[in-house]
Amino acid sequence: MMQLNGGMYMVKISEFQMKDVVSVSDGKKLGNIGDIDINLSNGKIEAIIISGGGKMLGFFGRDEEFVIPWRNIVKIGADVILVRYQTSVETKYEE
Repeated sequence: MMQLNGGMYMVKISEFQMKDVVSVSDGKKLGNIGDIDINLSNGKIEAIIISGGGKMLGFFGRDEEFVIPWRNIVKIGADVILVRYQTSVETKYEE
């Protein structure tokens, strides 16, 4: 069980893993949930671990992972999980 906005909801991990995780700061898709960090002493989710896409079937190294603290989850929708996460990607502009 997880607690959202004071209410209790049952959600399967498989349902969580199918949702896209999107940063509310720039609208960028970060990936999908690959793992969940649970505090075993109190049973609460501490963070979600996002496995980013991009590597070709894992041949060229490991996918990038993002750890998002549970407190940074803004909204869990039907298809998307919105999170507060600041990416540190530099953008080059050509003239």
